[in-house]
Amino acid sequence: QVQLVESGGGLVQAGGSLRLSCAASGRTSSIRTVGWFRQAPGKEREFVAAIRWLSDSTYYADSVKGRFTISRDDAKNTVYLQMNSLKPEDTAVYYCAADQGVIAVMRPHLYDYWGQGTQVTVSS
Repeated sequence: QVQLVESGGGLVQAGGSLRLSCAASGRTSSIRTVGWFRQAPGKEREFVAAIRWLSDSTYYADSVKGRFTISRDDAKNTVYLQMNSLKPEDTAVYYCAADQGVIAVMRPHLYDYWGQGTQVTVSS
């Protein structure tokens, strides 16, 4: 079993920055893929970024490429999402997800473990 807890969300003005954290516990050694997704009111859950644990490969949605950075701290069992140059359209609940396999990172239904989400609101 893997448990995920997101933190770091909040209210920020357009152009500002936030860093989200995803702290994992439980059987963390089994994790092979960690992703960030977001869901805004009236929209489908959207892929944001992901990282492969063994290869350290990273993936980004076109909408956030160049602005967001996913990284990890193995000692803390934590994955981060650094969000810079935030836009109002980035407003959403952000979720951390993890899986034990090398899955297609953009497909949310393939992830087995999910956090509760953290709200990010970007004002204009």
